[in-house]
Amino acid sequence: MKKLIFVLVVSMGVSSCKKEETTKNTLQKTIKVTSVKSYTYNELKPLLEKNDGTTYIINFWATWCGPCVKELPYFEKINKEYKNVEVILVSLDFPKQVEKKLIPFINKKKLQSQVIHLDDINEDVWIKAIDSTWSGAIPATLIYNTKNRKFYEKSFDYKTLENELKTFLKP
Repeated sequence: MKKLIFVLVVSMGVSSCKKEETTKNTLQKTIKVTSVKSYTYNELKPLLEKNDGTTYIINFWATWCGPCVKELPYFEKINKEYKNVEVILVSLDFPKQVEKKLIPFINKKKLQSQVIHLDDINEDVWIKAIDSTWSGAIPATLIYNTKNRKFYEKSFDYKTLENELKTFLKP
């Protein structure tokens, strides 16, 4: 009887170790973001002017902007579902918040789109350079490809974002 109890206890221990091991392996597959590249406007500008057959969606947002955060899943879904479309999320968070707020936010929300940080104090210059009609309010989105370019100073729901994107994907 003692041997049977011993075998059961050992089996339970081995079985729980296997579960823990599986959990650890699963966690190891989750890639954590540890840094976000900061760009000046001059460094960002080439990303706003590519002419390579891809349709780009550039979303300007910040972790402190409620409407921005609300629409991020829509950009993530577009990025996942559409081939030949690249989503770039340009964070306008304050430079001091990149380590403490932006990077943890990216990991918590498991963002898969490319996230970059715009760190340029000359907003009077780069806001108008991105689009002459932009007041500087966020969320704001630029969608462009070789044939078309459009700027949106508004937040999106998924259906509206997808419909706008489809106008760029027509042959």
